[in-house]
Amino acid sequence: MRKRILVAMLAVGASLPLCAVTYQPATIHPPKPSREFRGAWVATVNNTDWPSKRSLSTSEQKAELLAMLDRAARLKLNAVIFQVRPACDALYASQLEPWSEYLTGTMGKPPEPFYDPLAFAVEEAHRRGLELHAWFNPYRALVKSPQSKPSADHVSRAHPALVRDYGKYLWLDPGEKETQDHSLRVVLDVLRRYDVDGIHFDDYFYPYAEAGADGRELDFPDVASWKKYGAGGKLSRNDWRRENVNAFVEHVYKAIKAAKPWVKFGVSPFGIWRPEHPPQIKGFDAYAKLYADSRKWLTKGWLDYLAPQLYWSIEGREQSFPVLLDWWNDQNPKGRHIWPGMNTTKVREPAGTTDPSRKARGPPWKPEEILSQIRLARGQPVSAGHIHWNMKSLSRGAGLGAALESGLYAEPALVPACHWLDATPPRKPGFRVAATGDASVKVSWDEPAGEKVSVWVLQWGRGGKWTTKILPGDRQSMILDGEAPDALALSAVDRVGNLGVAAALARRK
Repeated sequence: MRKRILVAMLAVGASLPLCAVTYQPATIHPPKPSREFRGAWVATVNNTDWPSKRSLSTSEQKAELLAMLDRAARLKLNAVIFQVRPACDALYASQLEPWSEYLTGTMGKPPEPFYDPLAFAVEEAHRRGLELHAWFNPYRALVKSPQSKPSADHVSRAHPALVRDYGKYLWLDPGEKETQDHSLRVVLDVLRRYDVDGIHFDDYFYPYAEAGADGRELDFPDVASWKKYGAGGKLSRNDWRRENVNAFVEHVYKAIKAAKPWVKFGVSPFGIWRPEHPPQIKGFDAYAKLYADSRKWLTKGWLDYLAPQLYWSIEGREQSFPVLLDWWNDQNPKGRHIWPGMNTTKVREPAGTTDPSRKARGPPWKPEEILSQIRLARGQPVSAGHIHWNMKSLSRGAGLGAALESGLYAEPALVPACHWLDATPPRKPGFRVAATGDASVKVSWDEPAGEKVSVWVLQWGRGGKWTTKILPGDRQSMILDGEAPDALALSAVDRVGNLGVAAALARRK
């Protein structure tokens, strides 16, 4: 009789655990996981990062995007900033603006076979435990080129009174209230329909200066909106332009929090607020030329993170990465996150690889420059973090990527929490060992009641050494290969980054 039972058990052995090791609830305090924002921009304008060509099929576009997300996950990044509105167009299904020409080569033409790139990117990013921030250009309307033929529903044809012709581009006029209303509707449309983790603006507000045929700098053609305000108003024309941008940034932040309070709002301005701030700094004056008073947005708390584009080296004096980083941290009374943008495209890779998407000129850098900048950014007073310009620069060469994987990114990191949005941590999850065998342990868990889990922190200890794994929020089990751990711990992380109390298990002796 016993022999028949044993044979029957062996026949279904794959479904019956060998309970050689058992666990019991315990009070254990595993090491705190690292906190660092590790992001990369994925630019779609002019096909900079993705898709690489406008002629790619749907399957080819998906394959390219998956390869980028896989690379991000393998590097242990925790966020991608995906450009969804390069120039009053859409890389998603929109009723407000036309499909981007960067997808199919023709503005207004959807992908065939149809898919929604933003929905696809959000789903696949979350599947890999990555945040997805939707990146908008609020005012650029069209990049003029022989391929840029605006569709009938593009703003330049549907609402021409809002559009200004300036140099190589068409721009929405920030001085028109309808412009601000339209761009806010676009942002909120994406916010409400897609499960994004952040809304992101870059450095383009009023445009960078263009020169006329005589070589002189052209003034932005906003005479009509200036007259509506009234030339005799209390503000000078330059202050009026700045206030147009200030009001828009404030409205966007408050509208995001009213709709989905957990979604972060971030802005990546030009890295110098004004020359001589601090005194040794020289260069472009974004306050006077782009009418972007980014210091005010930070001091007012109209954003959750600021990512100043510090695209200069550590050793430079007139534009210095650490000097500017320290200055920005000194302008932060609300304690918002400051995660500098780094010009990773400047890194020299093997075989003299170059990247046409570089945003700064000059000699290339060795990988150590970026590694050193990351170390400096880890010492900031509020939180560690940085963003790479761009994702292609992390995919095209082995030098920097290998150094990151084996060194500064060897361990995973959680996105720093935004405690001003919500300071209540998630509850303890249900956690159990589902099965044990000679060479593996299967653990499973249940989501705690309350808010949605963003990611899980699973930790296990063997011989006093702990291993940390960050898993997507939709995971509910994992198999740990190797010798059974002495202890296990699982914590939930909510949408704003709060880490819950760990549910812990200890091996029975």
